[in-house]
Amino acid sequence: MVATSATAVLPLFSSSYDRASELQAFDDTKAGVKGLVDAGVQKIPQIFVRPPEILDGVKPDTGGSEFRVPVVDLGDQTHHREVVEEVRRASETCGFFQVVNHGIPVGVMEEMLQGLRRFYGQDAEVKKQYYTRDVTRKVTVGVFFVGGGSRM
Repeated sequence: MVATSATAVLPLFSSSYDRASELQAFDDTKAGVKGLVDAGVQKIPQIFVRPPEILDGVKPDTGGSEFRVPVVDLGDQTHHREVVEEVRRASETCGFFQVVNHGIPVGVMEEMLQGLRRFYGQDAEVKKQYYTRDVTRKVTVGVFFVGGGSRM
């Protein structure tokens, strides 16, 4: 079930849970995660939570080490293989990473962030025309995540 109000109660995992229907209902709103936040949803919808059977065997890291976002440095083009390996490792172990020395001016990045804030600050009806999972469209907005049996 997709929560559309702050009072929505989300079900616990059950054998009758229909993830595909919930995902379709979420997509049909074309409001994305920001739409959930704007509606005041207090609990994470089940479509965004990994079920217990997926988490079986996954142990939290209790090594006491402080988490750090992996940093990939593109400054030295002579170490292409090492950079590819860093991206692979960061993608597999963390799911994201920071890229430095990429050559994109800070001003361009700031303008991009301002553009994103302007876009997401618009009325939901404006954003809905861009909400899709169709990756062949040139301009889209949406929530993309691996579904089904993936551990991601």
